[in-house]
This record gives sequence, structure tokens and C-alpha cells, in this order.
Amino acid sequence: MATFLHRIGRGAFKRRWLTLLLWAVVLGIAGAAAAGSSGSSSNSNITLPGIEAQKAYDVLGEKFPAANADGASARVVVRAPDGEKLAASGPRAEVSSLLKDLKASSPRVASVSDPFAAKTISADGTTGYAQVTYKAKAADLTDADHNRVDDALDAARDQGLTVEASGSALAPAESGSSSEALGFVLAALILVITFGSLIAAGMPLLTALIGVGVTMSAITALTAALDLSSSTSALAAMLGIAVGIDYALFIVSRYRSERAAGHDAREAAARANGTAGSAVVFAGLTVVIALVGLAVVNLPVLTAMGMAGAGAVIVAVLVAITLVPALLAFAPDRALGRSSSRKPARTKTTALKPPAAERWAAFVLRRPWKVLLFSVLGLGVIALPATKLELGLPDDSSKPTATTERKAYDMLTESFGPGFNGPLTLVVSDSDPAATKAAVGQLTDHVADLKDVAAVTPATYNPAGDTAMVTVVPKSSPASEQTNDLVHTIRDQAQGVQTATGAQALVSGSTAMNIDVAAKFSAAMFPYLALVVGLAFLVLILVFRSILVPLKAALGFLLSVLASLGAVVAVFQWGWFKDLFGLQTAGPIMSLMPILLVGIVFGLAMDYQVFLVTRIREAYVHGAEPRAAITEGFRHSGKVVIAAALIMTGVFGGFVGGNDVMIKSLGFGLAAAVILDAFVVRMTIVPAVLALLGERAWSLPGWLDRRLPHVDIEGEKLGSAVPVPHEPAPTDADFTPTR
Repeated sequence: MATFLHRIGRGAFKRRWLTLLLWAVVLGIAGAAAAGSSGSSSNSNITLPGIEAQKAYDVLGEKFPAANADGASARVVVRAPDGEKLAASGPRAEVSSLLKDLKASSPRVASVSDPFAAKTISADGTTGYAQVTYKAKAADLTDADHNRVDDALDAARDQGLTVEASGSALAPAESGSSSEALGFVLAALILVITFGSLIAAGMPLLTALIGVGVTMSAITALTAALDLSSSTSALAAMLGIAVGIDYALFIVSRYRSERAAGHDAREAAARANGTAGSAVVFAGLTVVIALVGLAVVNLPVLTAMGMAGAGAVIVAVLVAITLVPALLAFAPDRALGRSSSRKPARTKTTALKPPAAERWAAFVLRRPWKVLLFSVLGLGVIALPATKLELGLPDDSSKPTATTERKAYDMLTESFGPGFNGPLTLVVSDSDPAATKAAVGQLTDHVADLKDVAAVTPATYNPAGDTAMVTVVPKSSPASEQTNDLVHTIRDQAQGVQTATGAQALVSGSTAMNIDVAAKFSAAMFPYLALVVGLAFLVLILVFRSILVPLKAALGFLLSVLASLGAVVAVFQWGWFKDLFGLQTAGPIMSLMPILLVGIVFGLAMDYQVFLVTRIREAYVHGAEPRAAITEGFRHSGKVVIAAALIMTGVFGGFVGGNDVMIKSLGFGLAAAVILDAFVVRMTIVPAVLALLGERAWSLPGWLDRRLPHVDIEGEKLGSAVPVPHEPAPTDADFTPTR
């Protein structure tokens, strides 16, 4: 691997203009494809094959095509002025005017229900709602359509009504486009401080921009064809920026170290590509394994997010090992920074103060047992809230209180009860209409007698009479334990009815879907972890030629991911410090988030494991004692790993300022995970464990050692390529910015 990447580095350095041109062509092709695409998904629905709620939706789609159409919709909630009823002459006339305005707001409007005719008025007569359905899908509505709906709502408000709305027909919320920019600014600042050179700092930023540009253009081009969601592109951007900067950072840093060791510019770039580039390839491979492994959950939207994220990582790796050496050829000396030429030479009588990372390693090595125990206990305490994790799907209750969607949700809860926003849909079907009718009668009688049921609507039959749809309104809120128990109770009763009549009875609706999704993810978590950790374990055995080091890496990952989940629960579910992070309401964690967090954190944790421990192993295989190898590895890589972790934290933390609750919580969770994994697990627990293991850390059974291929990630075969001066050479940590 090292010799192969060495040749790539030399070739890219020599043919820098050709390499730059090729990447410009790739970016141009991807950009042209994106420009020729609509860039919008035709379907925003989340589907989850194999669960009961999805099966019920599929039956509705077949038997009630009009009721299950994927056209846009909006629910408009109206409330009479204080002390008045909607049925009074004044408010009723204003409601009629609102309905006419909504109907005339767009030629795409199919129908607007009348609250009085549809009997969707609250028991106290003050609040009602109208359902607006469209012939077009939400993605096909124009800004003019959204604006005219807003105008209709504002006109009704001017007449004294309280009017709010929710649904897919409303204009999408602003996406918070400053997140990526904030991450870039923080990354640039950290790179300048780390390298002390604008040129060296600019290279990782430029390569990350090119990589993210290629990835995002490709995703935009594929969005309409593959029904990709906005969360898919946000995740790809988040990962592309973070790993793109970090991978280039490690190669540029190693280049500076090789130049300091006496190599000329081209050989230094080639050697950096052969050593740090090998670490980049294997680190990227672990991230890709973790993201592609998300497909085992069998959730299309999650699979798409994993594949898009994996694509962003692959592009980042390819850019790092080809474009970075080419850019180094454009500024071979200026990438070193002015401080390197001003650094006084080391002599036997002149001792430079050890870098902070080296001093930290020495501290850990002096008391490894105490440090290990304190670190593990600390992570365990932070992880405790994860034991109370509650999962849910996003709804209007999770939106900011100032939005019209949240106001509409609260109005419906106040006037119709907490369960109104999460109704259950019973779908009863049989080829014999008589069996369907008998099953509906038995099931509705049983369900109506349940203590947590507020209302059961009369059954609606399809024209053939073989399928019925019944709406059940719980008394409890959608996220409550009582509603969860109610869904399971109704399903148990449905099984009994099916046994008695032969008709299939399924429970669906957003609340039932939420419960099924949480159960699906819980069941998929162990197989996913087994697959991802198992494959990555094999990769790390190949890289480190050790059993204990990969095992330690996996256990450290579990500590960091549990601690990050604990932090997410404390902030987003319990509401601790929610104002600090711009979170207006706390509630259940989105069902997708934990498994997505696990996948990404595992990949990133292995990144730091590979970057730091390969440098330790490199010193060990070149003859250093185990403890001396740890110190040597921290001397060379500690500062750069810290910089990389701070960059990733800044990039992920920038997404906390967005509006999407899932991306907000994911950005926070990833930032917390990077901090905990990099600084507690990799920079503290890893050296402590390696010190305690000693020689055993690098042992491998002979039979396995003989069968494993040698990937030469340490660059041993490059040792004799070019003679190296024997005088002591400065390390990465010696390149400090001048004041």
C-alpha cells in the first residue's frame, strides 16, 4: 500500500497541472449534471418495509388511492375571537371567506373541506379546522402557491380570527445555510494556528471544497431520481467537510515532517502519501464500512443517507491522495511556513521544550491505572442518561414555538385533546366484504371500550366494500407510554378478530409508525454493530497486526458513543442547557438518530485510532521500546490529531445552529462524540492501555501473521528509497506560528 501510494504521490506531484485539470473536469461534469436536474425529491415520505404500519399504508394505497394520494396537503386551524363561537354569524362568514381564498389560492388545489359540514368543530365551538388537498406533490408547488396560502391566512387574521396551519403544502423552513460556512471559518482558524502558514492551511480547505462540491453536485443530480431527502445532502456535506479537511491535514502535516527530515519536495510529498496517505485510505475504509452497513436496517431513507455519506468519504480519500500532492507541488516551500526557516537548529546543548501532546503522554505513562480508571468512570457517568433514551419521529410538536405549524399543533391539542395530533388508523381488509364488515363491527366495539380511547369514527369503506378504514383518537399524547400501550392492545385485539372472522386488521398512523420504527431500529442495532465492528476489527488487525489493539479500539468506541448518546439525551430529551444550543423544546430523540450516530461515530473513532496508533506502531516497528513508541507517536501526531478533532468538532457544531431537529441533534451528538473520543479515549485511554499491555499490544499469533498480507502502512519499504540525513529532525510540533 505504501509503495503504491508513494508512486501516486510522485506522479501527482510531477504532473500537478494534469491532476488539477482532471479534478476540475470531474467537478465540472458533476456540476453540469446537477444544473440539468430538478434537484428536488418527488417523495418526502419515509417508508419502512416489513412493519405493520407500512403494510397498512400499502393496503390504503391500493384500496383507497384517493385517500392515500401523495399530493400536498395542509390543515388550517381557525379559532374565533375571545368570547365568541365559530358558528356565530361574524366568525362563520370570515371562515367562509377564508375557505374561498384557500380554494382560489392555486389551480393545483383539489379540495377544501368545510369545518361545519365536516363536523370538525371542537366541543366548545371555538375552534375548527379545514383540510386542503392538492393535485400536485409538495415538491411541485411554487413560491407563488406558498405565498397565496400565506396571504389567505393573513387576511383571515386581519378579520379577527386566530389562524395557523400545518402540512406539506406550506413553504419549507429556511435550511440554515450558514452551518457549512461557520464550520469552514472555524476550520481555517485552527489550521492557521496549527501550521502557521496560510498556504498550508489553505490546502486542506481547498481540497475539502472540491471534494464536497463533487459530492453535493452528484447528490443534487440524483435527488429527483432516487427520492433523496434534504437530510441526505446535509449529512454528506457535514461528513465531506470534516473528513476532507482532516485527511488533507494529515498528509500536509506529514509532508512538512518529511521535508524537515531532509527529503526534497517531491520525495517528501511521495513519502507523505505513502505513509499518512495509507492511514487515510484505511481510516476512510472504516468510515465507509460503518456508513454502508446502515443498509442492514432496511430503511430506504437511512440507506440513502449512509450511501451518500460513504460517497462523500470516498471522494475525500481520492482527493486527499491525488490532489494534495499536486497542490504541494505548486508551493513546495511556502507550505512549510516562515517559522520553519527561523527555527534554531537543535544541538546537544540546546533542548527544546517537548510539545504539549508529548508532555501529556508522559503524564499518562507515569500513572496509567489511575488515568484509565478516571477516564472510564467519567465516560460512564456521562453515558448514564442514555439508559433513559426515548425514540420518536419528528412532528410539529418538535418545531420552534414561533412557527405556524407548532401553533396549529398546540391549538388542536387544546381544543380536541392531546391524542388528536396522533390518531390511529385501523385498516380492515378481506376478499369477502361480509367478513370485512363483521370484523369492523367486532373490532370497533372492543376498541371503543378501552379506557385510553377518546373517540372512534364510523368506518369508511372502499367502493368494493372489502376494505374499511377506522380512525381511533387516543386520550393521551402521541409520545406517551399510554398511547404506546394502546397500540399494542389494539393489535392484540386485532389478532383475535382476525382469528374469529378471517379478516386482516392492521394498525397504522403516524403514532403507530413511530412505535414500529423504534422497534425496528432496536432490533437492528445489534446486527448492525456486529457487522460493522466485525468488519472493521478485521481491517484493524490487518493494519496493526495485533489482536488487542483492535479490541481496545472497539471497546473505546463503545464508551465514546454511549457517552455522546447520554449527552444528546440530556440536552435534546431532558432539555438541559437547551437555551444554550438554541433548542426551544425538548422531547424524544428522532428514531433515525442513534443508529446514524453510532455508524458515523464508529467511523470517525477509527479515524483517530488509525492516525494516532499507526504513528506509535511505526516507531515500535523501527525499534523503539513500547513506552518510548507511545511518546514518539504523540510527539509526531498528537498535535495534528488534536487539530483534526477540533476541526471536526467545529464543523459538526456548526450544524447545531440549523433548523432541522434531526441535523441539529446529530451535529451536537457528533461534536460531543468527537471531543470525547479524541481527547478522552484516543489521547488518554489508548496510551494508558498500551502502556499497561507493553509488548503484548503488538503480538499476533504466528499462524495468523503468516496468512495476513503485509499492507506496510508504516512505509518500511520506503526506508531505503532516498538517503536521509542522520541529524535530529524537527517534528510537526516544532512548526509553531510566529507572532
